Amino acid sequence: MAEWLLLIFSAFFAGVVNTIAGGGTFLTFPALVFAGVPPVAANATSAVAVFPGYLGGALGFQQEMRAFDRRRLVRLVLITLAGGVAGSGLLLVSSNAAFSMVVPFLLFGATLVFLFGDRLRDWAASRASAFAPEGAMGLFAVSAYGGYFNGGLGIVLLALFSIWGMTDIHLMNGLKNGLSFALSAISVAIFSVAGLVHWPQALAMMAAAILGGYAGAPVARALPKAVIRALIAVIGFGMSCVFFLRLLGA
Repeated sequence: MAEWLLLIFSAFFAGVVNTIAGGGTFLTFPALVFAGVPPVAANATSAVAVFPGYLGGALGFQQEMRAFDRRRLVRLVLITLAGGVAGSGLLLVSSNAAFSMVVPFLLFGATLVFLFGDRLRDWAASRASAFAPEGAMGLFAVSAYGGYFNGGLGIVLLALFSIWGMTDIHLMNGLKNGLSFALSAISVAIFSVAGLVHWPQALAMMAAAILGGYAGAPVARALPKAVIRALIAVIGFGMSCVFFLRLLGA
């Protein structure tokens, strides 16, 4: 019973955190591993558990999403889906040992990228006069990462949006949740067909993540940008340390 309560509470707060700043899988993935699910299957099950929360978050940001041109949004979604297929396919051929080795480095790097996103954007603008906003390769690479390991996806997406020149954190959060839902949907389909998902745990966590995702939208609007960045740093660096320690103890 204690393990089930841990999974449910972690999924609810993951939905909230994903809507606010990304990184909710930092909560659900460790909870599943603690409950005895192997790392690769825990990652797949975690992706299934939190993806409805992205839908709840996207619905909570409907006002912001209406600001995007439909053709522009469809293009971004298609690129995201292609990257998600590539990343999810890579996970299918990864062993538990290989997956455990790469995760902490990905999390640590993703957190650094977001925290220094403004400097990266300024550097890109000063070094490349032909810098193309919303480049397909950048979004494809981020989506491939998200298909491989969902943890920190929102952080990396927000970093990418900063590089594109976006500054409105609420607008960025709306787009982040919409693309994250599309990416998670295709990953969930692939993981399900491959038989990686532990469905009893996933279904219970899905319900909690939906509630958390919708509850997170008003919280995100109320928080200043500095607080959101601080929250990202705490979650990202904290869970990076946890995974590094697990790696050293292996």
